[in-house]
Amino acid sequence: MKVAVKVRLKPSILDPQGKTVNNALHQLGYDSINSVRIGRLIELDVDSDDKAEVERIVREASEKLLANTVMEDFEILYNGEGK
Repeated sequence: MKVAVKVRLKPSILDPQGKTVNNALHQLGYDSINSVRIGRLIELDVDSDDKAEVERIVREASEKLLANTVMEDFEILYNGEGK
C-alpha cells in the first residue's frame, strides 16, 4: 500500500527556512503571500494491504524516525488525502 507522511513544524516552533522563503517571495513581488511554513512529504510503499497494519507500521516509523515529535507534527496520507 502506498502512503505518504506529511511532516511539519508545530505551530509554536519558529520556521527560519519558511521566513527566508517568504522574504524572497516578497522581493519577487508576491506581497499577497502572508507567511510560508516549510515541511516535507515522505512517500512509503508498505508491503501490506491491511490498512490497520499499515497505519501501525507507518505511525511507529514516523514516531521513531521520520518526525521529531518534540518539534514536528505528522499526518499519514492515503491516496493523497489525510486519514
